[in-house]
Amino acid sequence: MSKKEMLRRRREEMIEENGVIFLDNVSKAYTTGSPALNGVTLSIGRGEFVFIVGETGSGKSTLIKLLLRELTATSGSVYVMGHDLGRLRHRQVPKFRRNIGVVFQDFRLLNDRNVYENVAFAQRIVQTPPSEIRRNVPTILATVGLAGKYKAKTRQLSGGEQQRVAMARALINNPSILLADEPTGNLDPKNSWEIMRLLEEINESGTTVVVVTHNREIVNAMHKRVITMRKGVIVSDEEGGEYIDED
Repeated sequence: MSKKEMLRRRREEMIEENGVIFLDNVSKAYTTGSPALNGVTLSIGRGEFVFIVGETGSGKSTLIKLLLRELTATSGSVYVMGHDLGRLRHRQVPKFRRNIGVVFQDFRLLNDRNVYENVAFAQRIVQTPPSEIRRNVPTILATVGLAGKYKAKTRQLSGGEQQRVAMARALINNPSILLADEPTGNLDPKNSWEIMRLLEEINESGTTVVVVTHNREIVNAMHKRVITMRKGVIVSDEEGGEYIDED
């Protein structure tokens, strides 16, 4: 075996050992100001449920964008599902993202279409056959508790229902990872807890779930792994952790 092949094999083994998400001494600097991330090393295993918390400007959003390959690291390496994102070609990015579901605070739904079409759209992008779309969409809508709402326009739904549509759209292609960026930020407490219970059910089915949130009550009640960021670095990483008060 050549030296190059040995190094490649070792890199693959390292990625597998360090989880489905692995950041190795990652920094991200913009043209102005302090680095958004500064020497972050982080491993998230397959099937984990992880909260990422921290004040505004701590680097959470930059981290999510790196995992989605919306940004590339200034230094260090980002690995997701075995892919070295620094080496990923631009044309490979859409295919890579098929294995990642994303849920945002502001839902990002197509308000001129009904619930069914919003969810089906995610399958049409990846060229799923129409017969499969007709089977898959009702199934995922039932999973998120919207079986009877498929004809409704999204603007007719409550905030909690709109977030469920966003969840269904994120899950329809059976992603290995679900990234949720402030998924309860625009919801009342009742709907927030319903969304978190749904995320927990998704995680129990084997999906790796990473949630960025400012919701102290939810973080402290769920006793999951909690990663706290401050000024571009990880200051705490605790299993069964809590939301750490900011200085």
